[in-house]
Amino acid sequence: MNGGDRIFLPITVKQEVPSEKQKLYCNEEEANFIRSLVLYKDPAIVVVNKPPGMAVQGGIGIKTSLDELAAACLSYDHSEPPRLVHRLDRDSSGILVLGRTQISATVLHSIFREKTCGAKDDIDNEERILQRKYWALVIGSPRRPKGLISAPLGKVVVDNGKSDRITIIDNPQNMSAQLAITEYQVIKSSCHGFTWLELSPLTGRKHQLRVHCAEALGTPIVGDLKYGWQAHRNLKQLPCPMKSNENPTKGKTVPFGLDLESGSISEKHPHLHLHCKQMVLPNVSEALQNVQFSSNYDLSEVESLELVAPLPSHMQRSWDILNS
Repeated sequence: MNGGDRIFLPITVKQEVPSEKQKLYCNEEEANFIRSLVLYKDPAIVVVNKPPGMAVQGGIGIKTSLDELAAACLSYDHSEPPRLVHRLDRDSSGILVLGRTQISATVLHSIFREKTCGAKDDIDNEERILQRKYWALVIGSPRRPKGLISAPLGKVVVDNGKSDRITIIDNPQNMSAQLAITEYQVIKSSCHGFTWLELSPLTGRKHQLRVHCAEALGTPIVGDLKYGWQAHRNLKQLPCPMKSNENPTKGKTVPFGLDLESGSISEKHPHLHLHCKQMVLPNVSEALQNVQFSSNYDLSEVESLELVAPLPSHMQRSWDILNS
């Protein structure tokens, strides 16, 4: 834009976006639920196991988001609220890292950003300072048990401009194409036509794992109707073996209208089966304690944090069903 340019917006935008953001307040039940999601915290970061169905960031049509809830419930003894440094899709789950101070958030953001920018040079590096491993249940099975997907992604408009989606761009010279690299390997295959995959994204593009699974491997993720609706048309429900100790929280109300019990492959409409299960990243708190820390500080010399998030209920139930 140039100086003096004017922007005209529909009046509906002004109505949807409040002029002054109000601070979110949580009752005791809501606050306890958000705190129960915490996997790890130190002076620099707080890590939560994001539940499926909860948006990470606010927007039009979103009443509550994890960034606002974290600011309200996870500040603890800090005067600053936790800040987002990366994203997870609303319907996915797993490890989400937030910076507890402006400095730690800046460092973490650079780690995630540089991971994407240097992905080409990081393919053969087994000691990457940032490692992420997702578990996904997919429909079908890849031709090879493991491999590397390097397929650039771009956004296309569909439904006469009413919506958009991410897709693999055949021409990498296309201005809208973004480098996207994913390592994958099969964890376990099922005779029912499902496969458990471990996915390691070397870049951080929007919907990267969902599109790479659906378009590059031809195995869309269970519950992903946006990129795998055709495969779901003939998807059959599998019977769920009941156990005496199953669903200890069944019937209990979960805050924020979340449905954390249904959605396995035993149901007609399964939830998205994509979960950030493991992450290894530098101990930012230790790095910030070093008086010589600077923008070119070598984070590979810092001790690593290894984080693990248990599967959400619907994915654990699908795992049990396929192993029964």
